[in-house]
Amino acid sequence: MLFDIDGTLVDSNYLHVYAWCRAFHEADVEVEAWRIHRSIGMDGSTLLKSLAGNADEDTRSQLKDLHSRFYKETVPMLRRLPGARELLQAVDGLGLQIVLATSAPEDELAILREVLASDDLVSAVTSSEDVDTAKPQPDIVNVALKRAGIAADRAVFVGDAVWDVEACNRAGVQSIGVLSGGVSRGELENAGAQAVFENAKELCEQIDTTVIAKLAG
Repeated sequence: MLFDIDGTLVDSNYLHVYAWCRAFHEADVEVEAWRIHRSIGMDGSTLLKSLAGNADEDTRSQLKDLHSRFYKETVPMLRRLPGARELLQAVDGLGLQIVLATSAPEDELAILREVLASDDLVSAVTSSEDVDTAKPQPDIVNVALKRAGIAADRAVFVGDAVWDVEACNRAGVQSIGVLSGGVSRGELENAGAQAVFENAKELCEQIDTTVIAKLAG
């Protein structure tokens, strides 16, 4: 089982939107907040190329640094999403490996893992240091599969963004969507998610009806 973290297991997406809004404002780059939200889940470089493609390299570097600073100011507001640990426990109980397949930078990842407080259930983790380009490219999913030592057809990914689903499609991995990141059910289904649940809690409660149970045999 491969899991995204931001917006899937930890309620962090809107804090990222806020941090990016402040960063763009500070750097005098005009970007509407809704466009930022639509890009959450992409890796930082891809997000900046999409939203501030005309900015020079120095400005993009400044924007990344500002986002990191403003995001870290919101750390006390981070919360584990409902049912997140319970879902990981249920997956562990089915005898499946758990891999946190994220492209978060190492410093942010350390914070997320502390909030999630579930390292005892996790067998492997990825981060932004593992790939040059993250979602929607499949690289981070492929790294997660390699670390788990499994083939793509023996894995299921749980994520909250269209970019998660698209990355899984390219890697040949089945995916399940959750609405806790703020992306609609229709968008996740149209992208190719096998099923969509409100959050980790609902997925945990209905896990026996999903491809996760089939994967466990």
